[in-house]
Amino acid sequence: SALQIQRQLGIGSYRTAWHMCHRIRFSMADVSPTDKLSGTVEADETYIGGKARGKGRGYTNNKTAVVSVVERGGRVRSKVINSDRVSGSQVSAILAANVEPTAHLNTDESPLYTAPGKNFASHDTVCHKEEEYARHDLETGRIATTNSAEGFFGNSKRSIDGTHHHIGRKHLSLYMAELDFKYNSRRVSDGERTVDGLAKIEGKRLTLRPIKGAAKVGTAD
Repeated sequence: SALQIQRQLGIGSYRTAWHMCHRIRFSMADVSPTDKLSGTVEADETYIGGKARGKGRGYTNNKTAVVSVVERGGRVRSKVINSDRVSGSQVSAILAANVEPTAHLNTDESPLYTAPGKNFASHDTVCHKEEEYARHDLETGRIATTNSAEGFFGNSKRSIDGTHHHIGRKHLSLYMAELDFKYNSRRVSDGERTVDGLAKIEGKRLTLRPIKGAAKVGTAD
């Protein structure tokens, strides 16, 4: 958390520590990835935000939607949706931009993935409503599941709740960039992760306020 960074580094201002953390997160983001995920790819959506008093578990108007695509045994890419609900057109655009057409797509039974799924080598689904979480297709040898995506969401929410407690919609994309980077570098040492993170800084600049007359850069506000 920014408060912990402020204490450990002896930074006088919380806002300075907060902005420094955001600059680090911004450097971790894959702004324009040049390759796509391949093999077996799981796609799923989740909603991040606190509980609304007096509302049921399905209430999402106080939450922010996130769609993640996870390369089974490999990488993850997450996209924050700046709306209360996810649409089929948004899912289709995310999959087209991040997943190879030769990939085998795995999702739950949501109709959001029905049409986009036709653009891939195969589209296997599991029905969570019927408590189906994995299925082995004896004919194709494929295992249909979204357990990797569900596991990523579970770890991400625990990290957010335990460290930051609350994240505003405006800044959620930066936190998801950090969580994606940590997941994608989970098999390397801390030293290698640091080197990889430093290499991603080049060409990026996050300012607290937009700079008048400057080329377009990221802003934390």
